[in-house]
Formats: sequence, structure tokens, C-alpha cells
Amino acid sequence: MKFLDEYRESSAAAQVARFIRRIVRRPWTLMEVCGGQTHTIVKSGLMDLLPPEITLVHGPGCPVCVTPVELIDKAIAIAARPETIFCSFGDMLRVPGSSKSLLEVKASGADVRIVYSPLDALKLARANPAREVVFFAVGFETTAPANAMAVWQAEREGIRNFSVLVAHVLVPPAMEAILGSPHCRIHGFLAAGHVCTVMGWEEYTPISRRWHVPIVVTGFEPLDLLEGVQMAVTQLEEGRAEVENQYRRAVRREGNRPAQERIAEVFEVAPRKWRGIGEIPSSGLRLRERYRAFDAEGKFHVDAGAVEEPSECIAGLVLQGLKKPFECPAFGTRCTPETPLGAPMVSSEGACAAYYLYGGRRHEGNESELPSAAPGR
Repeated sequence: MKFLDEYRESSAAAQVARFIRRIVRRPWTLMEVCGGQTHTIVKSGLMDLLPPEITLVHGPGCPVCVTPVELIDKAIAIAARPETIFCSFGDMLRVPGSSKSLLEVKASGADVRIVYSPLDALKLARANPAREVVFFAVGFETTAPANAMAVWQAEREGIRNFSVLVAHVLVPPAMEAILGSPHCRIHGFLAAGHVCTVMGWEEYTPISRRWHVPIVVTGFEPLDLLEGVQMAVTQLEEGRAEVENQYRRAVRREGNRPAQERIAEVFEVAPRKWRGIGEIPSSGLRLRERYRAFDAEGKFHVDAGAVEEPSECIAGLVLQGLKKPFECPAFGTRCTPETPLGAPMVSSEGACAAYYLYGGRRHEGNESELPSAAPGR
């Protein structure tokens, strides 16, 4: 294939689905890790193409969704300071903290700005030397190279009015935590292609061997995901558990070595709390000692304290693949994108948002193509 629309061609999708129906003999549950994959699956109606033996559940692959309430509260406290310009990706602004969101703080007069890159925030710091510019560094390994580069560049130029509020999380420890749960019902994973573009897929091999689960790296188009399902089901039916790479047009085994080196220079692995899940050891990144002057938490000495999740929100169960969004009593009523109880209803990568936007709907456009959601972080 050469062109994007070829990965959305419905007759090709139907052919792959027929092949899956021919080979499947037993019930299997697969988890797609990334929220971008979830949006493609729901928007394109891929679950309707699969045989009833195949169940797709949605994992914690939305970094906005797993950012804990305490960190949102710290972001709000920093953003409310009059000397601060607080910069963030747009989907973080409406994520609820314990009492308000960044968007509400912005409406109250705080200087909160949407940027498309941490380097945009660094540019603001250069242009406003009398202001403190803070970037909300949220994301999986996908966005870590750019955030590391911004901190590295700030240190190199001596820009001391720039800092980052780090909320980076790592995929492999989250997969291990899910597999280690007594409630786990996952037989295989569809791994996030953009993460593996940076990190490669070698780090998944020990997980696959230890837990005897197939892991297939996929892209974000409908045919990418269907082929990933086919590859995973083939392994399961044959009794194999290996790492395979469906996303060969973008992912290499070793990943992007220069990007990995920049991440390793600026960040170090640390424990990280995940919203709705709890703390997972070695599942996050923090700035190394050399770059600690650019750590917003340390610079502003904010302490939000422990915060309880809304009792009505089942986001933690959704993020672990234990519940589907429509199983939440508040889904679509008390919890909507306009009045969210939890982050998965807000984020462009959130499973609840995907079901709210596309659940139960059929594509009403060109029947020869399946629509796709853009991949997330």
C-alpha cells in the first residue's frame, strides 16, 4: 500500500475480517493500548466486523486520562500565579481536578495558553524574561523526546524562567501491572505504533515471554488494527506468544536511537501514580539532577495533597479494560464532554469520549472507505 485511503478500504477490511472468522476457534480478549487506536476502532465500527469470539477492550493508553487529580491540582495552582504563563496541549484544559479545571482558571484571568509543542513554550520564555513559563509535559514515550529537547535547549541557553511540570508515563510497566492483576482477562495486546516508533519493540519481548501473551505493534488506520487482530489471533490459536510488528512502515526493532539518547540524558525512570489505577513502580519519568532546576514542582513548591477520585466515575476500571464506557451509570447523562466526571470523557484519546462521539453510529459517508481517528500521544 502507498496511500492512506488504502488503509481504510472497506472491502479489504471485510476480507481480513472473514479470514479472522475462519481461523478463530476459541474466545479471546485483546487490549489495544493506545487511545488513538480506540478511537479508530469505535469510529470505524471495527468491533462489528469481528466474530463474537473476539472481544476488544481498551487500555490505559491515554496519557491525559491517567494524569492523577493531584497533578492537575498542582497545574492549576501554578497557573493561577500572576507571574506565570502556563502552557499545555489543548485537551488537558478541561480535565477536572478536585474542584476545577485549567480552563476554569483561565476563565478567571490566569494566563493559560494552548501550544502545539514544548518548543513553543520555550519561545515564550525567551520573549517574556520577566515571566515564569511552565509547560505541562504530558505524554507517553512518544512526546518525551520533544520535551527532553526543550529542557536540554533551555539549559544550553541558560533560560531560567522556563520549567516543565512532568507527567510522563511509560507503557511497558502499565502492561505488566494489568497482566499482574488478579482480575486480568487479557490474552494479547495491540501495542501503540507511535510509542514503538521512538522506543522500538525489543522491550516488549520479556513481557511476552514472562506472561505468555502475544503483543502485536500496530498502526492507527482500520486495516492496521484489523491486521493486528489477525496476527494476534493467529498466534493465540497456534499457541504462540511473540512480539510481531504490523506497523513495519514506521517501526523498527531498535526504534529511534537518537531520540532515546536524548530522553535518557534529560529524564530518569521513577514511580508514577496513574489516575484511577494507583502508583505503578518505574512507570514514569522525572528530570535528572542536572536538569532539576527546570522542574516546576520543585520551583514552585506546590503540594496538592492526596485527592480522592470521584466515587461515581469508573475511569480506573475502563482504563484497565475491566469495564466498557457504556457500563458506567453516569455515561452520557451526568458525564458528558461538556460536564465530565473523569478524564476519559474529555481527552481526544479517551475511551469514554470515543463511545460518546461514535458509539452506536454508522458511517454515513463514502461506503468504500472507513474513517480513522488521528493517533494520539
